[in-house]
Amino acid sequence: MKLLLTVIDKSECFNALRAGCDILDIKNPKEGSLGAALPWVISGIKRSVPASTRLSIALGDIFYLPGTIALAVLGAAQFKPDYLKVGLKGVKSKLQTKQLLSNLVKTTACSPAPAAKLVAAGYAEYDEIGSIPPVLIPKIAFETGARVAMVDTFNKNGRSILEIMPLAEIKRFIDQCHKYRLMAALAGGLTLPEIDIVRQSGVDIIGVRGAVCCKNKRTNALNFKLAVDFSRRVKHAIAANTH
Repeated sequence: MKLLLTVIDKSECFNALRAGCDILDIKNPKEGSLGAALPWVISGIKRSVPASTRLSIALGDIFYLPGTIALAVLGAAQFKPDYLKVGLKGVKSKLQTKQLLSNLVKTTACSPAPAAKLVAAGYAEYDEIGSIPPVLIPKIAFETGARVAMVDTFNKNGRSILEIMPLAEIKRFIDQCHKYRLMAALAGGLTLPEIDIVRQSGVDIIGVRGAVCCKNKRTNALNFKLAVDFSRRVKHAIAANTH
């Protein structure tokens, strides 16, 4: 299980890396669950971190606008990230999801970062916001060439994904990812005590922001001590699972 920590500027990225995160995720929480950061913010972070740093770039809670999002993918690819993450907020059907992801995978392949993994993210509150059920995403991701499927929460109101989405449903999603040889990612208000539960689900990547920020508010600054505590708990859960 890998730990992905979200940062909003280069002043935070050093603490996230020192804390021991595996993947450095860049986004703007003020623009939503998977809000996109401005290009110069991404550029500043990219220039500040070691070349070996695994980077993830969020591209927003998107709608069914294949051309618009393809250009966003192309623009973000110039920073040569390891992961390009799209939130399928306004994508309402299997057909729309397949068409969109297919175009984005094709765009990535001819971009400056052809090896970047496209992350297709669904939402635990899919029925509330009218988006595609997450459990349908792994098969479509596999068919289109996306490499990672993810479930996150859309409403950042302090509720954990485990409060919104039954653990059995999360496990079903993860099993579907592994059936189609995809990496499975999970995020959304996760707390320290929930790490052991999440680890037992078999998830490959967990994403965290709020729990490592001051006053547990994702728009506040990342707190180094909280990030260290979270990283240690993740490593402890992994070690316990191997014995």
